Amino acid sequence: MAEAVVEWRGAGDGGVLLDGFHAVKHALRFGADVRIALSDDKAAVLRLARGLAPDVVPDLDRLLREVPTQVLHELLLRVHPTGVAALAVRPAREAHMAALADPARPAPVIVLDNPRNLGNVGAVVRLAAGFGATGVVTTGDLDPWHPNVVRAGAGLHYATAVERLTVGTLPPGPLYALDPEGEDIRALTLPDNALLAFGSERHGISPELRERADHLVSLPMRPQVSSYNLATSVAMALFHWGGPAPVERP
Repeated sequence: MAEAVVEWRGAGDGGVLLDGFHAVKHALRFGADVRIALSDDKAAVLRLARGLAPDVVPDLDRLLREVPTQVLHELLLRVHPTGVAALAVRPAREAHMAALADPARPAPVIVLDNPRNLGNVGAVVRLAAGFGATGVVTTGDLDPWHPNVVRAGAGLHYATAVERLTVGTLPPGPLYALDPEGEDIRALTLPDNALLAFGSERHGISPELRERADHLVSLPMRPQVSSYNLATSVAMALFHWGGPAPVERP
């Protein structure tokens, strides 16, 4: 038990907290360098994995350290209902920047212009991963790798490129900014290398981003309805883009 605590504290310096089974599962599936996982009931976590994600059982069995419940609560601000947490290495920024800057990107980059809500950003990361988007870029002072964002994203930061940039350093490509005054998105075809930009929950896109935009586009919305939730807007735009190719099921 003491060795597990020392190992956890050592990995925590700059490590990414994966809070809960689904976050750990997704991180493992998408190649995260997970250094250690903790639970107060290793057998229960492995049973859960065998039922929901048998592909990650070998890695979980290797990484999991069992500690008393009190120790788990001392090490974590809160314990997830699934009773497991892990620490992983944050991906190299250089690799993310190369993927974002690739002119032959096979899928759009989502740009969140000065977002304010950590949970909304995490939900967008989860959407981007599901649709196979190239990445999620934020501007402003919110950290897209904040533990609350990673929690809301269910560990899917490891399935797409998540970085914080300035408007002036956004990746190349045609920028489609969502704005109520823009052209109806249903009349457009969004190219695979597009940047799809969404403003903050309260103020919309910034003047700087509006100036950088190649196209202003709007989502269909009933009159007198003020706005959609940020993650809902991103989902609608990605669905219009098209998403990953259908997978044939046996």
